[in-house]
Amino acid sequence: MPGTHLLPPNLLKLFAPRPPLPYTRPLDKDIDRVTKKDVSGVGAILASLRENATAGLINGNGESVEGMEEGEEPVFTHAEQTKRQLRREERKKKRAEDFKVAKESYKPAEDAEAVGDPYKTLFIARLHKTATETDIRREFETYGTIERVRIVKDKKGRSRGYAFVVYERERDMKGYSSRP
Repeated sequence: MPGTHLLPPNLLKLFAPRPPLPYTRPLDKDIDRVTKKDVSGVGAILASLRENATAGLINGNGESVEGMEEGEEPVFTHAEQTKRQLRREERKKKRAEDFKVAKESYKPAEDAEAVGDPYKTLFIARLHKTATETDIRREFETYGTIERVRIVKDKKGRSRGYAFVVYERERDMKGYSSRP
C-alpha cells in the first residue's frame, strides 16, 4: 500500500506480516503409514459409458445387432438425414401457416367482448388457470367500483392466463382511491 511508511509505528504493526504457523503432526493419522491413492483419469469412465450405450445393440451371445460393431455409435444415413430435414421444414411451414391463419382470422375491432375505455381498463397477467371472475372481482374491488371483468379464454374454454378489469372511473384504475 503506497504511503504506509509515513504511518506511525503503532499503525505500521497492523500491516506487518504474521509469523508462519508452526507445523503439527495430524492426530488422526500416522504419516508414516499413509497409503498411496489410486487416482486415474476419465478414460476408464468414458469407455464404460460407451459400453453401456452400445449394450442395447449387442444380443446375449455377444454378437452385434443390426450390423453394428461393439463400440460403434449409430450414424444416420444421408437419406435419413434428408427425411429428418424435410420433416423439420414441414413442421416449420405448418407453424407459419397456422400463425398466418390466426393472424388473419382475429380482428379485435370485430370482437364483441373487447369493449370499454382503455383508460379505465386494467390488464392482469399471469393468472392461475383456476382463477374465476368472482376471484378477480373480489381482489380488485377494494380499489373502486368494477364495471366488468373479462378472463380471456381459448377455443376450448380454458383460461389463457390473463384478464381485463374495467373500472367505472379512471382514478380507481390508477389506484388513487380515497382509502385511508
